[in-house]
Amino acid sequence: MQRIGVLFVGVFALAAREGAAQQATGTTLWRVAATTLATPPALALGPSAAIWNPAQTEDGARLQLGIDAIQTPSAVDATGVIATVRVPAGKIGQVGVLFGRVGLSDISQTVDSPDPTGVIPVYTLAAGATWSRLVAKTSLGATLAFHETVLDDNRSDRWTMDVGASRSFAGDRFRIAAATHFFSSLKANDPSQDLFAGLEGRVWSGALSGDRVVVRGRYGISFGHGFTADHQFGAGVEFGKIVALDLMLAREGTYGSGGASWRPVAGVRIAIGKYRITLTRDTGVNDLGSAYRVGMDARFR
Repeated sequence: MQRIGVLFVGVFALAAREGAAQQATGTTLWRVAATTLATPPALALGPSAAIWNPAQTEDGARLQLGIDAIQTPSAVDATGVIATVRVPAGKIGQVGVLFGRVGLSDISQTVDSPDPTGVIPVYTLAAGATWSRLVAKTSLGATLAFHETVLDDNRSDRWTMDVGASRSFAGDRFRIAAATHFFSSLKANDPSQDLFAGLEGRVWSGALSGDRVVVRGRYGISFGHGFTADHQFGAGVEFGKIVALDLMLAREGTYGSGGASWRPVAGVRIAIGKYRITLTRDTGVNDLGSAYRVGMDARFR
């Protein structure tokens, strides 16, 4: 969220430029959407989580649907949606399609008076195909996506190819994961893309009122984007297979010489039959207010 101010300046400073600068602005909008994740991006699970890490093979349902709705505070006024459909494809693994869009609202256009004469469109969208498969106990995945970023009258298009991996050890005691995010150039400092990595470990498990309770610790990092790395420290508590609570403290890097900021995020996941509901909220920084995400995914067997 600390980078939102840079985004607002960049939206108009970059509007007259084409190519990489505009693509970086589009990815910054996706980083705004990622502030609603209560787990490190590399460790995110679920159909819609394929946009953060395509290595999603958590079950063998014959059809998986996922949709997330994102709303940032009024000071930012960005909204987003992520939708995914996945199906098994025999020995190939699982295949699916995904769509996501994040945009800013209520940016008014003026001419020679304070009265607005129109609305300036500012948004980015991604649409593509995703694949995943379990190979030698390792979940592998890839996503090919088309991106369009619009800043007023300027439009930039590109294709990205992302790969991800996730592996658990000793049952569910320990898990590591890594993924590229909107990868389109062989650079280690490109602001239009990210590299994600994460570690998760089971720190305690036991019975409570007849249900198994599991406590997990998490750490994640986002880097390779041309500014200071972001770090995520978190924990999760699972009560059987019904309710799970997630808490994360994110240390966000910065573009310039300013100090990093800390931002808490909390979430709850509730399973109701074939449906799973996710609610998350961050506390925001610099008095900007909270961002929210409401997600629902369904698994039909």
